[in-house]
Amino acid sequence: MSSEERRAFGARVADLRKQNGQTQGELAAAIGRTASWLSQVERGIQPVNRLDVLRLLADGLGVPLQVLQPDAPPPPEAGPAPEPGTNDLDQARLVLTGHPSLDVLLKPHQGFDPDTLPDLRSSVDRIWELTHSGRFAELSAAIGPLVIRLERACRTAPTEHEPELHDLLARTYQALSAAFVRQSEADAAWIAADRAIRAAELSGDPLGVFAGTYRLCHAFVRLNHLDQAEHAAATAIGVLQRHVEANEPHPQHLSLLGSLHLMLALVHARSGERSSARQQIDAARSVGRQLGEDRNDFNLEFGPTNVEVQAVSTAVDLGDAGEALDIAKELRTDGLSSERQARLLMDLGRAHAQRRQYADSLDCLLRAEELAPEMIHTHAESRAVVRDLLLVAGRAASDELRALAERTDSLG
Repeated sequence: MSSEERRAFGARVADLRKQNGQTQGELAAAIGRTASWLSQVERGIQPVNRLDVLRLLADGLGVPLQVLQPDAPPPPEAGPAPEPGTNDLDQARLVLTGHPSLDVLLKPHQGFDPDTLPDLRSSVDRIWELTHSGRFAELSAAIGPLVIRLERACRTAPTEHEPELHDLLARTYQALSAAFVRQSEADAAWIAADRAIRAAELSGDPLGVFAGTYRLCHAFVRLNHLDQAEHAAATAIGVLQRHVEANEPHPQHLSLLGSLHLMLALVHARSGERSSARQQIDAARSVGRQLGEDRNDFNLEFGPTNVEVQAVSTAVDLGDAGEALDIAKELRTDGLSSERQARLLMDLGRAHAQRRQYADSLDCLLRAEELAPEMIHTHAESRAVVRDLLLVAGRAASDELRALAERTDSLG
């Protein structure tokens, strides 16, 4: 948008809002943004280039998208509703339903076999492997029996084994929370993260509590509870920062601190707080330089490379597609998980779509699908960009795009 176009758009937003009798605070709250962001939009300072944000604003104002932005692509022709399907994590949700080991409560003296510990350790590692690779159907099938085994073991094992068993349980719930976030099952992610925090505390590992808090923040973001995400992340950062400044920092402390700065950058970006988001990216870069290498403490994959991957995502969230593409030119992500590489490609697809480079956008999405098909098929943001590509292409949509839309259930 040019400055003149921004001012005209902002005036249109302000007029529609006043016609509805809404205050800036009320409309901002309805669309998950801050009042200061909306004020900047209405004054023509903050551009709104992303189709999903335009659609969000139109919904908040209760008007068709074309009323808010006349040159926006028209909605697709109505077609048959897609067949209802099941979520790959439906079975995993049952793990969170009710108490995990009622029978142990009635028979508290059942024995625990320490020889099962090696198998439990490898099973938890396997759960994280499935999470990182986006193989959620396999994860859902495997995690139910594992959680039951661990919950039972935590209640029946001798005292000397309890810390490790609670640690394994915390790591399992963290993986489950991460998977739920990626499939937009935020309510379940919240429950899993809360259980991870409790198990980590019982294990005696305070850093596991911080890792669980990070997962909890992701659930809050998915629920659009940005104030809760900001509070939880900022509180954890304050405590960790004081500890790091007062002591010789361990790499795990730095991994958690840097990851929480990235979380706060995400929160600010989703709130449209450009300056604050960039400050948090810079803070994460500083921690990454201090750490000096890419690590995978608590399965966070934090390090200098991941900071730049998140910087790409933050720039896209802020509508700065050119900046996102420039950052990505210097990135080498071979050492990251397939899930993280696919996430970067998905964000690049979003960036190209913002710049109306639709062929490049589709290419990125298809490459991401090769790396982590389940993630691309179910991730809310990938499905949104596919829908936007369909809107723009209309009847001229390529067979490749239509096939991708069918695989991501984006035709409805």
